[in-house]
Amino acid sequence: MVTVITATAPVRVADIGGWTDTWFAGSGRVCNVAVAPGARVELRLGPAAGPVTIEVGSTGDRYSFAAGDRPGRHPLLEAAVAALPPRTEAAISVGASVPPGSGLGTSAAVVVALLTALAAGSGIRLSPDELAAMAHGVETGLGWQSGVQDQWAAAWGGINDLTVDYPNVARRALAIDREVAAELGRRLITVYLGRPHSSSTIHDEVITRLATSDPGPALRRLRDAAADGIGALAFGDLARYGEALIEHHEAVRSLHPGLISTSTEAVIALATGCGAQGWKANGAGGDGGSLTLLGPAYPLALDTLRRALGTMSGVVILDLVPTMHGATASVEESGVR
Repeated sequence: MVTVITATAPVRVADIGGWTDTWFAGSGRVCNVAVAPGARVELRLGPAAGPVTIEVGSTGDRYSFAAGDRPGRHPLLEAAVAALPPRTEAAISVGASVPPGSGLGTSAAVVVALLTALAAGSGIRLSPDELAAMAHGVETGLGWQSGVQDQWAAAWGGINDLTVDYPNVARRALAIDREVAAELGRRLITVYLGRPHSSSTIHDEVITRLATSDPGPALRRLRDAAADGIGALAFGDLARYGEALIEHHEAVRSLHPGLISTSTEAVIALATGCGAQGWKANGAGGDGGSLTLLGPAYPLALDTLRRALGTMSGVVILDLVPTMHGATASVEESGVR
């Protein structure tokens, strides 16, 4: 008998206040929107002890190792397995519905989904906060840079108001009017720029600056933008929400001009001409990745924007919708090995 566990976790867009959820910021405020489809993990547990096999959809890699070994081919996945090692032979298939390096917190969502599957396979119950904290610990345990917003969005879903005292997070679900939520879902457009996010050198420069100088004004501007976005959504004022997206975007530009790429600027110029009311580069910004737009309120103008984006070389509109659901798992028993 084989136990088959399927786990999913959303990614996130429109992360106003990002950069303030980090160790070098110390404290922060973030507003983000969980969207689906995101990460998906299938875990097949055999009846007896044995190796762990991992298959990674984005790379085509497939390899096996003994639980506890660290072969290093995919350290993040292997560290997640080490955090909740399966008791029996395990075959793990990992994938995501968004391109790798899109700046949407995909790696965090994958780890959250994998931990969700492993916990279900071992009969362990984790609250969303415990799950998010464990996923964040997996990443930082490797010595990698990681804020906290991505893990909490993946674990909880919904529209998040996150108050950060790094690494601790107080999460409040932002409940908005149903009609406003529907309009937000209709008007948010996430655009992949055709290549993975790649700006590690620039990010290192920004981190060094924020960690060694007075980061107060820059971080305050980002936190204030998050607070403005939260207030705007609470009152159903999407025009003001769009302004908060733009304010964050410009605050990120002030950290380092290289965080806003020429490709991003080209999409924004087109979107502005079509009546978009807001925009921001997703994640930490830089070359490649994605940005999220708040399209115009009128359906015909929104359709015009979508058609215009479709004519841009290399640009892909991602089919993502806001979701109130965080990480989930389903368990089935199968007689097929």
